[in-house]
Amino acid sequence: MTVLSATLEGLAIGRSSNRWLALTILALAQFLVVLDASIVNIALPSLEAGLGLDHNLLTWVITAYVLPFGGLLLLGGRLADRYGHRNVFLAGVFGFIAASLAAGFSINGAMLLAARAVQGASAAMLAPAALALLMQLFPAADGRAKALGLWGAVAGMGSAAGVLLGGVLTAGFGWAAIFFINVPVGLVVLVTIPALVSRDAVKGRARLDLPGAATVTAGIVALVAAFSMVLEAGFGSPITLGLAAVGIVLLALFVLIEMKTSDPLVFFAIFANRSVTLGNTIMLLIGGVTVGLFFVLSLHMQNVLGYDAMKAGISQLPLAIALIVTAGMLSPAIARAGSAKVLAASLVVLAAGVGWLALAPIGADFLVHLLGPSLVIGIGLGGAFIAGTELAVQGVGEADSGLASGLVNTSQQIGGALGLALIFTLATARTIGLGEAGADDIAALGGGYSAAYLGAAGLALLGALIAGLGGRRA
Repeated sequence: MTVLSATLEGLAIGRSSNRWLALTILALAQFLVVLDASIVNIALPSLEAGLGLDHNLLTWVITAYVLPFGGLLLLGGRLADRYGHRNVFLAGVFGFIAASLAAGFSINGAMLLAARAVQGASAAMLAPAALALLMQLFPAADGRAKALGLWGAVAGMGSAAGVLLGGVLTAGFGWAAIFFINVPVGLVVLVTIPALVSRDAVKGRARLDLPGAATVTAGIVALVAAFSMVLEAGFGSPITLGLAAVGIVLLALFVLIEMKTSDPLVFFAIFANRSVTLGNTIMLLIGGVTVGLFFVLSLHMQNVLGYDAMKAGISQLPLAIALIVTAGMLSPAIARAGSAKVLAASLVVLAAGVGWLALAPIGADFLVHLLGPSLVIGIGLGGAFIAGTELAVQGVGEADSGLASGLVNTSQQIGGALGLALIFTLATARTIGLGEAGADDIAALGGGYSAAYLGAAGLALLGALIAGLGGRRA
């Protein structure tokens, strides 16, 4: 072991005497964060009926979570760098538990959406802090590769398992159970992390860049809201264009503020690291594919194939298993070929699986038409999450670990919101077109969902192209 490696190992042991157990608990919290972006998908019909939600507002059950999550992640990452990664992580977990309780006890749509927003804001604190703690627990390249492999697997599993658990819990206990399940798991995290991870070292902290935080958060929220409004108002509507313009102006103002302040929220020098830039660009597309795919897949199974919530959830089990198996086998491949090459190959596999799914007929049989695509999608997602996350944090030091972690999560969540808007818009336009051409309701919906799958496959192929070309320069 080299002197540098020994020093890094000593620093890691200083944070935790049992870092693999600490990583497991941190990954459990990350699992909840990703899970809650997808677990509501299967429960949407139950939520619509139980709370009297308008059908056109169903996407906002997801967007209300993703908007504050994506908008506040950069601030959450910098808060963790300033005030301690463990402290901010625990505060985020506490807020997430409280908001989950409120969501489960919701008596109307407004209360549910407010609780979902608080969930998203809390996730924006805990997610970057958790990934930053991982980077500190595993500073050496070999250990970090294995740890990030587990981390990426957990992220992918959260998306896939959300559909599975959503179906089981909704069918067995009602829609409130999908929120209440977070409480006992969150309490385990809240109790065990203080015993497993040491306090952050006390150090001088500069003043937080509040103007930068306000402008970037508001800008991201406005831009994502603009894309979300496309579903209701269309691309050329005044509200969509107005929100987009506000978002662009605010983000431009944010860049100006960051260039002039002495202690910026985002050090743009981090983007001189080509791996960070490339990884975040592709994670934006991965987020779009993942959120859009599972949203449409859940509706497809229930509205076209006639599955109940339980069957729709269990049908996602092969996908989740494929993802887990892939995650466990991928670290050696990344070590040999590099993150960018593995990422490009994984995205091609993902695109093939989603494109295959688009070919499923209206009366699709699961074993004949859906099992194969599900397995291929699971393999592609497992590789994409692991390799994409590792690529996006390569070469980042401890001082900026919270920022790098916030950037990764921001890219994924913003991509999820934008991808959902784009993919669901494709589905809606195709469904309306087929209906006007004389197709019955089921055939029109099926055609719309096929168009959505093709759109998701296109995003995955774009990511593969960027990874393949950009990886040579990174």
